[in-house]
Formats: sequence, structure tokens, C-alpha cells
Amino acid sequence: MGVPPHPRVGAEATRASPARLAPVSELREDVHPLGEALKGRIEDVLELTVARTRRPGVDAEVQSSFEQVNRRSTTALAHWLAGNGPDVALAAGKETWRFYGQLAAHRAASLNEVTMRCLCWRDAVVTVLQQSAAQLEISPKALSQALNIVQVSLEFSLVEMSKSFDTERERTDEELAFMATHDALTGLPNRTLILDRTEQMLVRARRHKTPVAVLFIGLDNFKGVNETLSHGAGDELLRSVAERLDGVVRDTDALGRLGGDEFVVIAEELSPAEGPEQIAERLQGALKEPFALTGEHETRLTVTASIGIATVVRSSGEQFLRDADIAMYQAKWDGKNRHVSFEPGMQDAVQSRMELEMDLRDALANDEFFLVYQPTFNLRDMSTTGVEALIRWKHPTRGIVQPNDFIPLLEENGQIIEVGKWVLNSACRQGAKWRAAGYPVGMAVNVSARQLDTDEFIGDVADALSESGLEASALTLEITETTLMRNVEEAARRLTSMRDLGVRIAIDDFGTGYSSLAHLQKFTVDALKIDRSFISRLAEKNEGEALVHTLVQLGKALAIETLAEGIEQEQELTLLQAEQCDSGQGFLFARPLDVDAAEAFFQTWPKNGAARAAQGSDAKGSATQGTDRHVVTA
Repeated sequence: MGVPPHPRVGAEATRASPARLAPVSELREDVHPLGEALKGRIEDVLELTVARTRRPGVDAEVQSSFEQVNRRSTTALAHWLAGNGPDVALAAGKETWRFYGQLAAHRAASLNEVTMRCLCWRDAVVTVLQQSAAQLEISPKALSQALNIVQVSLEFSLVEMSKSFDTERERTDEELAFMATHDALTGLPNRTLILDRTEQMLVRARRHKTPVAVLFIGLDNFKGVNETLSHGAGDELLRSVAERLDGVVRDTDALGRLGGDEFVVIAEELSPAEGPEQIAERLQGALKEPFALTGEHETRLTVTASIGIATVVRSSGEQFLRDADIAMYQAKWDGKNRHVSFEPGMQDAVQSRMELEMDLRDALANDEFFLVYQPTFNLRDMSTTGVEALIRWKHPTRGIVQPNDFIPLLEENGQIIEVGKWVLNSACRQGAKWRAAGYPVGMAVNVSARQLDTDEFIGDVADALSESGLEASALTLEITETTLMRNVEEAARRLTSMRDLGVRIAIDDFGTGYSSLAHLQKFTVDALKIDRSFISRLAEKNEGEALVHTLVQLGKALAIETLAEGIEQEQELTLLQAEQCDSGQGFLFARPLDVDAAEAFFQTWPKNGAARAAQGSDAKGSATQGTDRHVVTA
């Protein structure tokens, strides 16, 4: 596409330098309205420039950078024309010249292309200024001066860009080689260099018959950091993680970043006392202390990592890394924050899991999810206090998929936010229906870490209550202790906002995380759900009873309800009642029930519950030895 005619300027303007750009005092006052008009048409200039320079095959990141520079240059020129002086244009121009020069020197874009983009930007600005002048009835002299300034700005930019290009090309071969083999964000070796070093390590291992290992490190839930804080915060976190990991690897090992949230360590000179498992534990230990991220508000963030280990020497570095990568994904599926060694069968498991994930992406749209409800009880009189909503997935060919098989995938790919919103809305609607039908039960809904990472969830809760008609006091949001400890300050702030809506907050799986008394007071929760792992230890007499006693007394000291999860034995119920635990749920009373079974349960339980309460009163201190431990099953 040819360049349209543009106003010519004299030799003086062509040889313009920063000191000779027109100061504010030399601008006609009637030029200023053109600057103000240009401020409002920055996107129009971009659209015209993109239309004239559009071509296939341009890297998306490079195109995005071109567009950012276009907006910045137009904004700076608009401020100059509006009477703010040329200094702001010079500041923006320096960054533009440097960026374009780097692109050309590093062959991300040709010098011809960046020059063409500069000319097309000039033409787009000219078009917009001419249109604005006609609309505002600006004098020809004012328009002419504005167009001259555009031309001066362009020609000066081209000269400086050429200087930047020459400077970049003069970089030493060593600097360019470093850039080609190292990660720009962290300075660590990139995939190219790590693969080369892995190949060399494998050669030595085959020659000397020495053990070697690759450890593939994937940060857990890193995508949520970018989504909820910012990409800048994500970059800062990656740099900090790189520094921590680099501080604990041995001198004989090599640490690299493969991209995204993935790092790798290649290790040789291994021994029983310093094997890959010990290295993995040291790497995970380096991440235990929270990271302090600066920004608009300082944020403290706890990060964990899943690590895959490969130790079987392969024919190529690519295969060796792939084995460790597969093991890393297995570690994530096993619950994250752990290390797993590669086994041959994992390849099939990864393929199967990928197919499951593909099916999962369509499950919500295909209406394949449904809810079941597990009742909770007042352990004093055995009356029903509410239900906990639990998600299930019925696939057309797989049948019922267990929650442990698909919920981690929802967390990993981010679907948990959309699916969690569906669960919240569905549960609130069902809770409102039951209460309208005369069943005064509360509704408890589990909240994922990804949901709690954003303020949007507060609005989701308010909308669910408003649309369903469920009273806020009838809704309990259950949040795991580990989720709350990821970002204590932000979690506390969001919990306060949700409690202001009138809903109840419960800490799920209490006792399995790392919260302290101070944290509990900061979170201002309504209930503690004692994890099943503690309840099952009641059979261990002294130790189990002491643990539960401590947790129940902590709840009483803070005036917080205690609810025991996973009660399965009569003996467990009796001991919990003796400890004066407030509430409970478990298979001893009822499995998760569908809607019809739950309504039948609400109708029959008052009589059964009263009988059980009386039985418990008569048999206090002893366990009933019945053969059928489930009152109601589904």
C-alpha cells in the first residue's frame, strides 16, 4: 500500500533535535483543540494503522507491543498539540525508538516493517487530524502547523530508531548468545540450554554408569495469581520463586525455567543420602515461607509446587524431561504440593486424564452435573440442622465420575469458578424451596480456592441469595483451612464482606492446615468442621480423644460452633457427645442424598432422631454394637 501525500516541511524541521522541537509558546492557540480531539480518538488512530499494516503471520506478542506503542505515541502527540509541551512526546518517543530498534535488531520484525508502521501511524494521525479540523472548523494555518509537528515527530523518531537499531546490532555475540539460551524474566537457563545440558548429562551417565535425575517443578494454582492479582504480580512471583529455588540447588545441579510456571532441575552425582527425593523436599521447603509481592497493595502469598522425578536414563533429553513432566502432572492429580517418581504406567494415566479433562469441558453446558445433599445434625438432640451440597458428575458413557477424579481438574483448568457458581446458585434455589415447603434446614456450599481469589465471588453470593430468595442466615460457605492460609489478608477481607451479607462462614477440614489462634480471630468464622482424620482417631483412646477435646474446647473458647465430619461409628458419636461437640455429619446417619431422598429423610428423621437421642442418653459412655451403621443410605 502506497503512502498518501503528506505535508512537507523544511530542512530545519527535518534536522530537528530534542532541543529544536516546537515549545508551547510557539504553538498557535487554535492548534490546542486538535490535540484535545486527538486524545479522544486514540483508538481510531490505532484502528487505521492496523488496517494499513495488517498481514498474516505476525507474532501475537509482537503485534500487542506494536499496538501499545501506537497508543502511547498518539497520546504523547495529543498532549503536545494540546499545549502540554514536547517533553512528554520525547519521553514516550525514547521508549518507542528503543523498542522498534530492538525488534529490528533481533529480527522479530524487519527494519522495513517497523519503518512502514511508523509511516502508517503518521498517515493515520494525519487523517484523524484532518477530520477533526473539519468538524471543529479549525483554520488552515492551525491544521498546517499541527501536521508539520506530526511530520517532525515522525522524522525525528526514524532517526532515533536507526540509532537504536545500530546500538542493538553492536551488542556482543556473548550477550546475544546469553539471550538465546536464558529466560528473559528470571535469567535462568531456558529450555534450549537445559536440553543441551541434559543431553550432556545423559552421555556422562551412560559412560560412567552413574545415577542421574530430572526434577520437573510446576507451581500449584499459579494461573489464579495472574487472574486475580495481575500479570505483573505473577512475573514478580516467578522471579522470587527462581531466586529461592536457585538458593537451595547444589553446585553440581542445574536449574532452569521452561516457561510459564514450570522449572526444572537436572541432577547428577547422586547418592543414597542425597537422592532426588531429598532434592525435591529441599525445593519444596524453599517455598514454605510466604512471598511478599509489592504493588498497589503489598500482598503475602503462600505458594506450593508439585514435582515430578525421572531417574531412568532415556535415549534423549526430550524423553527424560517428558517422563518427569508426566510425573509432575501425576503429583498434581494426587493432591498437589508433593513429589512423585515416574512409573511406566503413568503415560497411559496421563492420556486417560487428558481425555477426561476434554469431556469435563462440556459437562456444564451438557447439564451433566447434579447435586446431592448430606444432612448435618445437632448432636445434643439429634435434630437435622441443614445439609451440605455436594457436586456429582454423570457422564453419558463413563457413568458417575467420582468427585476426587474431576474436582482437581476443575481447579487446575479454572472451570471451578464457573462450576462453583452453578453449584452456589443451584444449592440456594433448592434450599429456598425446602424452607418454603416447611423444612427449616440450612444450606452449606463448598468454596474453592480459585473462587475466593477474586472479589467477584462476593457479588456471586449476593446474586445467588437475591435470585433464589434464600435467607442469608440459612447459607453457610465452607472454606478449607489451606485455602484461607494462601493469602491471609485478602481472605480475611473477603470473608468480612461475605459475613456483611449475613451468610455464615465455616472452616472446612479444620486441623489439617496451619492456621493459628490469631488467624481464627482475624477470620471471624461461625463454625469449625473437624476433619474426618481426627474423628477416626477417636478409637485410639487417649491420643484421639485428646486431639478432639482440644479442637472442641478451642471452638468453645472462641464461641464458634464445632461440627465433626465423617462420623461412621456409634462409639465416635458417643465420644463426641461426651466432649459436647455441637454438630456432626457422616455415614452413621446418612449418605449424600438426591432431592427426593432428602425430602423423605426430612419427613422420617424427626421420629428416628428423637429415638436416637434417647438411646444416646441411655447409653452415654458406651458404644452401640449394631450391625447396620447407616440409618439412611442413598
